[in-house]
Amino acid sequence: MNVDTAFWRGKRVLLTGHTGFKGSWLSLWLQSMGAELQGFALQPPTQPALFEEAQVANGMASTIADVRDREAVLATFRAFKPEIVIHMAAQPLVRLSYDQPVETYATNVMGTVHVLDAARQTDSVRAIVNVTTDKCYENKEWVWGYREDEPMGGHDPYSNSKGCSELVTAAYRKSFFSSRGVALASARAGNVIGGGDWALDRLVPDVLRAFERDAPVRIRNPHSIRPWQHVLEPLSGYLVLAQTLYAKGTTAAEAWNFGPHDDDAKPVQWIVENLVKRWGRGARWAVDEGDHPHEAHYLKLDISKAGSRLGWQPGWSLDTALAKIVDWHQSWLDKQDVRDVCLQQIAQYMNTKTKEIA
Repeated sequence: MNVDTAFWRGKRVLLTGHTGFKGSWLSLWLQSMGAELQGFALQPPTQPALFEEAQVANGMASTIADVRDREAVLATFRAFKPEIVIHMAAQPLVRLSYDQPVETYATNVMGTVHVLDAARQTDSVRAIVNVTTDKCYENKEWVWGYREDEPMGGHDPYSNSKGCSELVTAAYRKSFFSSRGVALASARAGNVIGGGDWALDRLVPDVLRAFERDAPVRIRNPHSIRPWQHVLEPLSGYLVLAQTLYAKGTTAAEAWNFGPHDDDAKPVQWIVENLVKRWGRGARWAVDEGDHPHEAHYLKLDISKAGSRLGWQPGWSLDTALAKIVDWHQSWLDKQDVRDVCLQQIAQYMNTKTKEIA
């Protein structure tokens, strides 16, 4: 199954986390398909921010508020009356979760509770996608991909909080939604990369910042392997999943992995060397030998269920994804229209997926 533009035209969609990196890309995609879109999130988390650079707010209703504020969440649901809810608001950074564990749990666990409970009290809601992470699994550092029925875990507060969010999702699905025919699913994605990400302590933004300064890139764990994927890959999975939930109801109301093919689970060093080559102009890297908090060494996802039951597959190779990121960033440095650049890449991605299906 592909993302269906006709399906989204006129749908009332509530998207939490719309001011973030992934949320901004998804907002633009939904706007381009004609969805009636309501966002709910804090102010953009970085400066610069894709939300502002691409003027994302121009095509949607935007509520700036905190998912930890139960009443604000409920008021937005009651006023907007969404048909589809995509919950992406989160504290998304592993290293920050060591510094702010209480805030991380409050946002990622109780924020999910607030969103799901507001949906429970809103009769218009038919489909809900709660976006978590590949890091929600109890990581055993094994070489094969994690399947959706593997145990939840998480070493650090961020990963563990997302495992908790998965448990909350399962409890609300069984306790409240299934009996009413409301389809609630969770979506787990790998390490997401793309143009317009300026977050701290993420590999690709750190690399691009170093390139801009003509400084060597400092890499913490060059041999760590992750399921890297362009931001449009998991977003397409969330959209396809939401379409399926809306059309087929609770038959798809479960957990889903969206990641790259096994060949694109690469070590950090491979990513950095590829970006160095594409950037040119004296770009270089070195290992950062300092002490760092624990991070998993090996992590892959098994995406076979999404392929067999949703008809979803990745559209871009990792090499293509990195080329798109460099193109995007250099377009931004050249002061091109960022919104247009994003919409062009979305159209290119959708065209790739259409050709793949044909």
